Amino acid sequence: MSSSAPAATRTDSLEAHLKRENPLLLEPLAEFRRLDAIARRMGLLARHESFTRRVPWWPVISLLGTFSAGKSSFINSYVGKNLQRTGNQAVDDRFSVICYGEDAEPRTLPGSALDADLRFPFYRISGDIDDVAAGEGQRINNYLQLRTCQSEAVRGKILLDSPGFDADSQRSATLRITDRIIDLSDLVLVFFDARHPEPGAMRDTLEHLVAKTIHRDDASKFVFVLNQIDATAREDNPEDIVAAWQRALASSGLTAGRFLRIYDEASAAPIENEALAQRFKAKKDEDLAEIHRRMTGVEVDRAYRVVELMTSAADTLAGEAGVGHLQTLRTRWRNRTLAFDALIAVPLLAGVAAAFVWAPRATRELGATLLSGRPAGWLMLALIVTLLGAIHFGVRSLVATRIARSIAPASQQPFDLDIRRAFVANTRWWRSVFGAHPKGWTMLARRRVAKIRSKQETIIRRLNDRFTQPSG
Repeated sequence: MSSSAPAATRTDSLEAHLKRENPLLLEPLAEFRRLDAIARRMGLLARHESFTRRVPWWPVISLLGTFSAGKSSFINSYVGKNLQRTGNQAVDDRFSVICYGEDAEPRTLPGSALDADLRFPFYRISGDIDDVAAGEGQRINNYLQLRTCQSEAVRGKILLDSPGFDADSQRSATLRITDRIIDLSDLVLVFFDARHPEPGAMRDTLEHLVAKTIHRDDASKFVFVLNQIDATAREDNPEDIVAAWQRALASSGLTAGRFLRIYDEASAAPIENEALAQRFKAKKDEDLAEIHRRMTGVEVDRAYRVVELMTSAADTLAGEAGVGHLQTLRTRWRNRTLAFDALIAVPLLAGVAAAFVWAPRATRELGATLLSGRPAGWLMLALIVTLLGAIHFGVRSLVATRIARSIAPASQQPFDLDIRRAFVANTRWWRSVFGAHPKGWTMLARRRVAKIRSKQETIIRRLNDRFTQPSG
């Protein structure tokens, strides 16, 4: 489906899928549609855009980290198939989106299959890539691929396998994609390689995946995985390795980091000491079970996150990032326009006053002509008014253009709000500089947004009724 198709068509398709797979999310979808309608009238969204673009409707589990950290091996073990290529070097420089497919044999589809499908977390990511690397959005297939797998482990969820941070030459675009998937993920597994216990060598990963984590409201969704821990069996020092990584996390500002220690038994070298082997295996089984438990739980977490995102979208629209930002820009536009008008009017009035002083007779004759009611007087008056009007509207247009150029693009705004588009819509020649509210932000719109924000508790209670039984 084309990315330029009307958003209503895409949300209709999404609704059909949710009816079959997760009817609980139909109510939040309806509220998103109402928000879309309000934002489009305000100019904050284009006709083909939707708040649902930033909402993954299927649970998302991301696997991030450095190359050779064992992400692909973990995925192959999890799905029970040899799906992802593995190796000690960077074997794939693209993000792989893995989901369930009916075909017995796995399929690999191009990145454009993700860029144009609202249901996936990379919908219209090509525009974001273009913002940081002009022209790269057209090469979306160089960044993404979609892989299908007939495995019950991925039914109803999406796995994201990332290229190694230190293996990618298209750095800016890769980090933009990584930021997107971190925002949308329900669970982020950050893999480190226990065979390379020098945290300093993983500076980029620690900076991007750890340092930024401490400022997030959803930092609990990050799980740090120390893979190939069996490599430490010869020295029997896994605790030392874990301590080294914990110190690295602390140096990046994250003091609560905890590592789960795992390895792949199928590819692990035998541990000759039987007692030591049992100790390593018991710890691995315990931590792996916790990872699997977290991965299973994302299906429930996703429903609650969609409701939270619904409220967040309403708050963003009505708050400082949306209406507040737009109002600030409109005020700046009005004040600058009036200031320039004053700069023009003051010299003009000063000129008229000077004319009365230095040429009183000519000034009186001009005034008599203007007030005489004769055609020449009306024509002269019309010319003066037209000139002043042209100056005023030229000034306000120039001021609006300069302000619009300073506004960050939609891809850098929360929920892709197009503040620039909305501001331009508010500065059309027929709109007064003294308007009280932005275009489309009517009393009815304000009431509807407030109603959407208040629905969170009602929808959460319905989810609780399905997943909990407080009465026992």
